[in-house]
Amino acid sequence: MKTLSYDIVNFFEKQGFSIVSTLDLEGKIHCAAKGIVGIEKQGKVFLIDLYKAETFKNLKINPTISITSVDEHLFMGYTLKGKAKIVDRDKIKSHIIKAWEERVIKRISKRVIKSIKDYKKSGHHPEAKFPHPEYLIEVDVEDVVDLTPAHLKKIPR
Repeated sequence: MKTLSYDIVNFFEKQGFSIVSTLDLEGKIHCAAKGIVGIEKQGKVFLIDLYKAETFKNLKINPTISITSVDEHLFMGYTLKGKAKIVDRDKIKSHIIKAWEERVIKRISKRVIKSIKDYKKSGHHPEAKFPHPEYLIEVDVEDVVDLTPAHLKKIPR
């Protein structure tokens, strides 16, 4: 496992979601949005998956995974590459489920507050209709790719 810097951990904790890429039987890339529910400096990432679909099938045959997040305003991002294992729903630790539920509540709250600030009436809150997590993806990070353009790395943020 690769140790992650404070900046990388902090960056991923602030993201609403990440793009997770896996490989199918033919070696074709599959990408899906997933919520990070935890990330550790020691190089572990925990992702909640709400559906047992393509990502699940792919990880069953090939544990290779990458997790990408970008901040378009800062023009920076990272890809974490590694190996994943599937943790069945009944083996997910309660603090991880609680962290996921807190993230969902936070997302709904942000959406409601933004609607109020923008004077928009909206009963559309997709997060409120999320199903319970089907399983957890536990990733051991092996490599980090900094997606920030070289000339911007010198600019203090």
